[in-house]
Amino acid sequence: MSLAAPLSPSLSLGIDIGGTFTDFALEWRRPEGLLRRTLKLPTTPAAPEQAVLAGVPMLLAEAGAVPGQVSRLVHGTTLATNALIERRGARTAFLTTEGFRDVLATGNESRAAQYDLFYRKPAPLVPRRWRLPVGGRMSAAGAELAPLDEAAVAAQAEALLAAGCESIAVGYLHAYANPAHERRTRDLLARLAPGLPVSLSSEVSPEIREYERFCTTVANAYVQPIVSAYLRRLEEGLARLGIAAPMLLMLSSGGLATVETACRFPVRLLESGPAGGAVFAARLARAAGIGQALAFDMGGTTAKLCLLEQGVPRTDRVFEVDRAYRFAKGSGMPVRVPVVELVEIGAGGGSIARVDTLGRLRVGPESAGSEPGPACFGRGGEAPTVSDANLLLGRLDAAAFAGGRMALDTVAARRSMARLDPARPAEILAGAVTAVVEAAMAAAARVHAAERGAGLAERTLIAFGGAAPLHAARLAHQLGVARVIIPAGAGVGSALGFLWAKPSYEAVRGLTGAVRAMDAAGLEAAFAALAEEARAVVAPSLPPGSPLTERRSAQLRYRGQGQELTVALASVAPEAIEAAFREAYRAQYGSPIPGVAVEMVGIAVTIEGPEPDIQASAAMPVTRLAAPARTRLVHDADTGRAAAWGIHARAALGPGALAEGPALIVEEETTTVVPPGCTVTVAPDGALVIALGAAAGKELAA
Repeated sequence: MSLAAPLSPSLSLGIDIGGTFTDFALEWRRPEGLLRRTLKLPTTPAAPEQAVLAGVPMLLAEAGAVPGQVSRLVHGTTLATNALIERRGARTAFLTTEGFRDVLATGNESRAAQYDLFYRKPAPLVPRRWRLPVGGRMSAAGAELAPLDEAAVAAQAEALLAAGCESIAVGYLHAYANPAHERRTRDLLARLAPGLPVSLSSEVSPEIREYERFCTTVANAYVQPIVSAYLRRLEEGLARLGIAAPMLLMLSSGGLATVETACRFPVRLLESGPAGGAVFAARLARAAGIGQALAFDMGGTTAKLCLLEQGVPRTDRVFEVDRAYRFAKGSGMPVRVPVVELVEIGAGGGSIARVDTLGRLRVGPESAGSEPGPACFGRGGEAPTVSDANLLLGRLDAAAFAGGRMALDTVAARRSMARLDPARPAEILAGAVTAVVEAAMAAAARVHAAERGAGLAERTLIAFGGAAPLHAARLAHQLGVARVIIPAGAGVGSALGFLWAKPSYEAVRGLTGAVRAMDAAGLEAAFAALAEEARAVVAPSLPPGSPLTERRSAQLRYRGQGQELTVALASVAPEAIEAAFREAYRAQYGSPIPGVAVEMVGIAVTIEGPEPDIQASAAMPVTRLAAPARTRLVHDADTGRAAAWGIHARAALGPGALAEGPALIVEEETTTVVPPGCTVTVAPDGALVIALGAAAGKELAA
């Protein structure tokens, strides 16, 4: 269906750049409902904007639209994350308090492998010769103990510029309590090196714990020149296409911000793609009335799992980038920014399979990416991948992949699989590859749930991403989950999540001390200042007069504890803050600790705009059994035997349609595998609802 010119509807465009594919989602509203067009193209890693600028005209042409009709554009990218992981950011220097230049190397007491004598922590982003000390000192209370050595700042800056420095991070001790020295340093640097990007820890991450604060600030400085240049190039390219809508960026927290904010704090974009997926799953869960869910996002490079409680994803204040030791906690670089809490493993369609020195089959975390990509892409890749395995098992149609825009090479896939073991049939090896990657995802989900005291069996698995529908039902079986939902547009779920997110920004500030000793008026003023800071970020991304919501929270702990809880606050009265903390502590740990003072270590204010409207689900229609359009020989990874599976075109299955497994539900962006013994029903909003085990029997009986 094309757009009728007289109505001139406004379009919303979401763009997600992943490690393997760049996803596009276009939505607009008509009297008959919400309409959508989607597209997937291979990512162009050397210049990510090229895939975007090629895909946007294609998508608009398919919808019969013109660029001027795009009124909302939201973008998320892995550019910052990849720059950190691949160590290809800007040449960055770090100015810090005298005596603390080695904090980035020494870190904290966390160790990913307690008993591995050969364990080595990843090297800091900034080598020691570029970590330079500056005299001056603030106390933990924010009082100046020693003045800033401005001559040292000038001397260090001169040396850095001579060495070719491209970006500078500034992190002084206790700058969260008093940023005066950091701000003065920036002023000096602006005179000495106009235009050189400078990141201050008091702005990037103004909270306690110098190791996390310094790492976050350095990461921001490291990716800032790359991200800023990319976003400006993309803005200019979109303008040349005729798109006048301002571009918004998805943040790791699930909120949206302007390009200016993203250029200033690119570290907040690190988990933008996964955050968009969490927003996508959360909105669907709320619309369907699902209380507890597990969001499962599997693309070309990684798989992400996120727990949803009452349609809301769990969030955190710190995460790790580039876990270098078997994805173990403590082996990566800590980044302290608001983030959707999820577990991420190197398991995607492009994940490479190999046999290790002990003869064991391993899959990932290495990925073939988009260049050269899996062997079946026909671009020169030779290593066996999960996508090659799915093709050889018959789950993918070589001629119809990506709507026929990309033909898959079965011969190359078979040749790549033989690299694992030339004596075994390729289909047996392919089944083993998919089994290994599914077992790895199930193990990650169990650990993630156990660490948070959450069960999995009672949850609904919401699967999206180009590869997730291929593995969702088998993953659910391993987790004991009885129901799987494959939403409409699942193949580009994160891009759709971008369109469904609301403009939002969290401003934080380190504020330490006993709660009982705090002045309510002073605390109110501190919250008001943070609210104004967050409002200044959110307001430009909304039409004038849009309603804004303010949420306040504090990081609290009992005196003597090393970790804190984030607690929502309705009042700044000390008694009310303590009561809210004790209730949160009871919910987390079972009972509060009597007679121990409560401490505050930081405060935060989140300002949110209104949530975009999406089409709500209606009542489930009467089901009717749908016959497959055709069959195809598919190899069962469990039995190793081939059988004829029914093939259904997803577009041909209307609401209420019921299909029995074994079956494949085929669409342009992905394929849904419905194993034997399962059923799939089409919901009113077009979602595929897969019932496993006893639940499948009930569907057929009905």
